[in-house]
Amino acid sequence: VASTRIADLKALNQHVIDSLPSGLATTDPTLRILSFNRAAELITGLSFPSVAGRRITEVLQLPQELVQAFERDLNGAPSRRVEFRYQTADKRGEIDVGLTATHLQTPGGRAGFLMTFQDLTDIKKLERGAQLQQRLAAVGEMAAGIAHEIRNPLASMSGSIQILRDELPLTEDQAQLMDIVLRESERLNTTINSFLAYARPQRFAIARFDVRRALNDAALLLRNSSDLHREHAIHVEVPDEEVALEADENQIKQVVWNLATNGLKAMPDGGTLTLAASADPATGVTLTVRDTGIGIAAEHLPRLTERFYRVERGRSRETGGTGLGLAIVKHVLQRHQGLLNVT
Repeated sequence: VASTRIADLKALNQHVIDSLPSGLATTDPTLRILSFNRAAELITGLSFPSVAGRRITEVLQLPQELVQAFERDLNGAPSRRVEFRYQTADKRGEIDVGLTATHLQTPGGRAGFLMTFQDLTDIKKLERGAQLQQRLAAVGEMAAGIAHEIRNPLASMSGSIQILRDELPLTEDQAQLMDIVLRESERLNTTINSFLAYARPQRFAIARFDVRRALNDAALLLRNSSDLHREHAIHVEVPDEEVALEADENQIKQVVWNLATNGLKAMPDGGTLTLAASADPATGVTLTVRDTGIGIAAEHLPRLTERFYRVERGRSRETGGTGLGLAIVKHVLQRHQGLLNVT
């Protein structure tokens, strides 16, 4: 009976050890492996028979400087914690491993070492991602602050030039130069405003609204915008029944406006811009902005929503536009769990 209980207890201990989510290994005083649990095999990709009797510093591929510090500290300290890169024996490649080592205490004294280790790869990826996001947020905040500081003196300079333009007796060349300054100031101000709209986190005011109203409002503004030529026609195609959407109405209007102004610019010789809406219980609300213009070369389509990537008449441009209109569209739609499709 006693031997059966001992056997059961040993089996239970082994089950407990193999059920641990962390790798667990024991070594003799010379760091040669005596045991290696199931989690240790999964993390390393090595079986216990293949590592038994080998030094654990070799099996876990500890760098030499870590081995020296490891052995030095363990002679005096109760435990030691290290993190390192490990090349697994299977197809996973390199992983991040965190290892804690402590003395294995027995009634007769120290009998070796107890090692526990974990695969930290996913945790490290999350940490690196969080650090990158923090840096990007800091850079974005700083850039938004700089843009805001540029906008204030720019407005003063533009206003001053306008006053001088109206009050001073100017030659034709001087008037043209001042007109250039005013146009470029306005273009720079537009770029700054677009950048701030993209960079600054905006609060959503989610509410139910009729998409048909948003499209008709956008069409009215477009018909009175500077981008509209006499050869342009704007059509709104909506069903008779309500097209309801739970979203931030102003930001959806911004999406429509950005797409529509791009459409007008793509029709330099005139054409028809169509704003349409439909609703389907399976797919949700679909907004369509369609023009009859010159189109976009296929090679540009994958990059359309990149920041500061500008395309007109099928080729990249160095001037004109801000290169942020479609990036803002994508940003707004992502926050609304929406999708952007371009053909």
